[in-house]
Amino acid sequence: MANQDPDHDLNFTYDDCDSYENEISELYTYTEEIEYEENKNNFQKLLKEKEFTSWGPLNNAERTLVVQHIIQVLELSNKDERIVASTWLLHLVHGVYEECPDIKQQIANCRENCFLLYKLGLFTMVQDLLLMEINTTNMETHSDKKTTMLSLEDSRMLRLLISILYTMLETLRRPNSSDSAENVGLRKDFLMELEQNLNDKEPLVIVLFNTVSKFCSQPSSPMPMKKVLLLLWKLLLTTLGGFGKINTMKQKARIGAGLPLINEDPLKIVREMNASVPPTSASDLLDPSQGKRRGRRSVLYEFDAENAEIEAEKNNKSQADEPPFEEEKVTSIDDEIKLVDQGFPEESPLNETNGVVMTTGGGDASGPEPGVTTPMPNKGPTLTTDTAAIAAKLIKIRKEQEDAQTAETGPDIPTVKLVPGLPWVPKARKRDVEAFLNLVRQKFIGFPLPGDLTTVAGLPKPTQDSIKILNKHTYTSISDLQVDQESNITKCPLTIGKKEVIPETVTERLYQAMLPNLPQHMIALLKILLAAAPTAKSKNDSINILSDVLPKEMPTTAVTSLKLGIDVNRHREIIVKAISGTLLLLLKHFNLNHVYQFEYTSQHLVFANCIPLVLKFFNQNIVAYVTTKNTIPCLEFPACVIGKRTELTAEAFENVDASNAPCWRNLFSSINLLRILNKLVKWKNSRTMMLVVFKSAPILKRALKIRHGMFQLYVLKLLKVQTKFLGRGWRKNNMKTMSAIYQKVRHRLNDDWAFGNDIDARPWDFQQEECALRACVERFNVRRYHTTGSTVGNSPSITPGPNEEYQPVNNNMQTLLNEEVEFPVEFRKSYDVWLEREVYQSTTDWDMLLNVPCVQ
Repeated sequence: MANQDPDHDLNFTYDDCDSYENEISELYTYTEEIEYEENKNNFQKLLKEKEFTSWGPLNNAERTLVVQHIIQVLELSNKDERIVASTWLLHLVHGVYEECPDIKQQIANCRENCFLLYKLGLFTMVQDLLLMEINTTNMETHSDKKTTMLSLEDSRMLRLLISILYTMLETLRRPNSSDSAENVGLRKDFLMELEQNLNDKEPLVIVLFNTVSKFCSQPSSPMPMKKVLLLLWKLLLTTLGGFGKINTMKQKARIGAGLPLINEDPLKIVREMNASVPPTSASDLLDPSQGKRRGRRSVLYEFDAENAEIEAEKNNKSQADEPPFEEEKVTSIDDEIKLVDQGFPEESPLNETNGVVMTTGGGDASGPEPGVTTPMPNKGPTLTTDTAAIAAKLIKIRKEQEDAQTAETGPDIPTVKLVPGLPWVPKARKRDVEAFLNLVRQKFIGFPLPGDLTTVAGLPKPTQDSIKILNKHTYTSISDLQVDQESNITKCPLTIGKKEVIPETVTERLYQAMLPNLPQHMIALLKILLAAAPTAKSKNDSINILSDVLPKEMPTTAVTSLKLGIDVNRHREIIVKAISGTLLLLLKHFNLNHVYQFEYTSQHLVFANCIPLVLKFFNQNIVAYVTTKNTIPCLEFPACVIGKRTELTAEAFENVDASNAPCWRNLFSSINLLRILNKLVKWKNSRTMMLVVFKSAPILKRALKIRHGMFQLYVLKLLKVQTKFLGRGWRKNNMKTMSAIYQKVRHRLNDDWAFGNDIDARPWDFQQEECALRACVERFNVRRYHTTGSTVGNSPSITPGPNEEYQPVNNNMQTLLNEEVEFPVEFRKSYDVWLEREVYQSTTDWDMLLNVPCVQ
């Protein structure tokens, strides 16, 4: 197993997905290797029947003739013949690899064949065949088979069709500069067709979601779940868009709502963020190999190359090569103070260092330079805060530098290293500004002014300056506007509600299609995630996710057993990767489209115990999980079919984890799960308390051993939200973690997360907040879609909308009798009893109705 280098960050770049080669290879298991040869032989037989020797020399007309023959065979009723035709098709999308000298040529052939197949309508045809095959599989009963007996052979046709669709989707969704003008147009048509597919009666995405749900309720289903989840994830990624598109859509939405644009790219910032040295744990303190505790050294500035070498010789060697503590870096929340007004020029170093100026004192500087936290002697650098003294020192340093540049002689001047400030612009919510104003008005004036955010009469000058800073950093999100709009519609349903225009976006159509069964979809995904997690224990009633990786005959030798073990672990990791990517995409796009769509999805994830599930996932040796690579390079597709074949021996497993590079899919999955957990608990005190109750702090603190900036950022965010609930003792014993939170996580003005005095930290209000949110979400679904989204059986429950009480009463007897009334299930079950008791056994004198006088 590869051990993480404690002195270097992990070489990992977060993106929507991995490289094309890795994404294609992860579609197949090592057990499917024997099928590649069969596919090749079937395709060569086809070429011989058509009197062709190979695929490469054929022109477009001849290739079209071959593909049209495949289409004819795919339309036959004989399933065995359709399976053979599917192997021909899969070998085509594989690029006819036996004619390729290297992998680069295989990828080029694959892209060319995929465009040809799409042009001839094969993508739509294979999609229809997959829908038919899924319906057939769901209707078949496997009562004579046990779950453990299912193997690769039981899902042959499904695996072929899904592999064809996935390869075409993954190939065509990626742009390529070498594409011809015709192929560029075909790619645009392909992407548009996927978006329009959501308007169909049975969109492929919804069919796959339903397949996942039925798979969890039918343990004997032979469905190749890994391939289904990968296809579902890539369909969502292609139709909805990746994280870059989400940021672009967010900017456009803010422009449309009249909100100021965001001048920072969050994904770019976190990608460039450096990792912190993890906090020292008790096991590290007991390890004598760790050496003595590192000393504290300043990182405010550094000398140039020559002086740095001289200085390093004078310092203690035990401190020379050690990384600095993160909390020693000087940063600043407020970089808005303009010192130009105080008489300093704009190019002053004081402006560039956020008000902290390093100045050189006189005398001999032969001793080591003291740090920020050391006592300040008469010699060496000093921290000056007096304005006049700072100005004098700046003028002196600038004059000395100019003299040194002119004469090119004289004493060496230290080069000041400008330490950047915090990576994020601080923010403040409107409710924070309002709470601060009410507090200071009550203190200085004696009464609040609810809803007034501008009047500052009677407040001291420092308080007015604080209000200006809060207003300057106030951030209004699109979600806030949507919540306010829903509140106004609830108050005025007949005026504002009539003017609402529902946007016809891809995300909106997807939500409408998923809404009737969305809770079941979320539960099913979490069940499979639990079964695939490395910490999951095998149970008799657990879901069988290994049916598409286990061979028909179990291995008998040590090498094949080791190969199958690695294949099973790899299979589980890919499932976790697909589910985490799917859930994160749904949450991000629903949040951008409408906040209550996001809240509805996140609520059902919370109800399905997503929070403890993710914490259970991280309650393992996460460093080993991220760095262990369950991969055999010689068995990865297409490396296993191109070039000289080598026999698999025990030596091939020795250097699998030789490099220190992390496993891309495992680190990608871990970051996705952290981001999902952050989205579930953000601004939700009740869910934050779940983190505290499940004792997530030690689990998350151990996860900080992963030396990756983006990973650590989301871990620190989770620690920050629960810090005020952990108590003063925990904060006192974890000051290095607190410093890392201060340095990396965005600051919210007026947020006293480090002290635990937040007025929102009231446990008795937590349940009320969750119930109020749920009521708002149900009201939104009823008003907009005339359904709460909850299901009884297979049909969604219909609840009257809030506007129906204002509708006129229908007094027409004909139309009332023509309406179909849906009786409850309990009534239908006891209908015979009701009929016997209320009709047959009761006596009614109908003639008395004639004696009742009419009401004038």
